[in-house]
Amino acid sequence: MASQTQGIQQLLAAEKRAAEKVSDARKRKARRLKQAKEEAQDEIEKYRQEREKQFREFENKHMGSKEDVAHRIDADTKVKIEEMNSQVSSHKDTVMHQVLDLVYNIKPELHKNYVAGA
Repeated sequence: MASQTQGIQQLLAAEKRAAEKVSDARKRKARRLKQAKEEAQDEIEKYRQEREKQFREFENKHMGSKEDVAHRIDADTKVKIEEMNSQVSSHKDTVMHQVLDLVYNIKPELHKNYVAGA
């Protein structure tokens, strides 16, 4: 009977050690998964930063910086305004004469729907 009890004690001890080993293995696995996830997140962040840097370089190379674009737009706007002002100055006299001719040279006419003696 003592040998049976001793055998049972050994089995219980072996089962306890096995459970501890399984628990330790699960903990190691969880740590490895967490570490792998953190490493993957770091790699993703590095890749994202690299791609953003490449995009900014591409944008600056092909489109110029925002300040350059703003200066270009301002310059184009000034040129167009100057063109319009010069066109206004060159055509102002002609248009004024045409308007004054219309005001001064009134030709009285009966309306086309007017019926005499109605």
